[in-house]
Amino acid sequence: MDLNIIDTHSHLCDPAFDEDLPQILRRAEEKEVKAIISVSENLTDAEKNLRLSKAYSQILPAAGLYPTELDLDQAEVIGEFIRKNRKYIVAIGEVGLDYWKVKEESLREVQRAIFLYFIELSKELGLPLNIHSRSAGRHTIAMLLQAGAGKVQLHAFDGKAQAARDAIEAGYYFSIPPSIARSRQKQKLVKQLPLENILVETDSPVLGPDPQKRNEPVNARLVLQAISEIKGVSIEKVAEAVYLNTVRLYGLDIQ
Repeated sequence: MDLNIIDTHSHLCDPAFDEDLPQILRRAEEKEVKAIISVSENLTDAEKNLRLSKAYSQILPAAGLYPTELDLDQAEVIGEFIRKNRKYIVAIGEVGLDYWKVKEESLREVQRAIFLYFIELSKELGLPLNIHSRSAGRHTIAMLLQAGAGKVQLHAFDGKAQAARDAIEAGYYFSIPPSIARSRQKQKLVKQLPLENILVETDSPVLGPDPQKRNEPVNARLVLQAISEIKGVSIEKVAEAVYLNTVRLYGLDIQ
């Protein structure tokens, strides 16, 4: 079975992968994971992702600021890094809202200002947004729509399928992690999402099928299998649709 698989959200810059990254990439390639988008949580991550992408063709670098980093100056520094390296960077991420950790309204205002900055940067540069929206799904989607964001991936969306409806109509994509194997919420979400709006991710080193083990990009294939079973569609058809969705959003051509 020849599949083209792209892991659209991973953290290969994480120290958890420092010791055996070549082996991790080889395992992924053996299971037809042809490319991996490595997102960042800060400038150090973004710089490391860029270095890794130059060393390993499988790795595609993204740059962003994690939503709990409430520093607009730091966001602007990362914005300049993205502008400077526009020809290498494939996405702005991971960015967004996190209302699970950030409770105070005054701090949420800062978070929203930073998110808006990255939305505008996405529009300016024509780069997709790779988005975190923990406990803030409706608010995140509302901001994206109000700001006119065009290229959007909602990573590991934890809201209800009903909250996703407006995003689906806007042509946004939802990436599903391997934790779907143990998450009723993710299973219900996939049941409701059109195949045309689904991507696969791993969020490595977390959100794996076993929460006690380090997650890896190779597990992107398990996500396709889970979607296939939930949708009652062959894994080949799921893989083809998801690959085309990824190419459409990111403008990639990986064979």
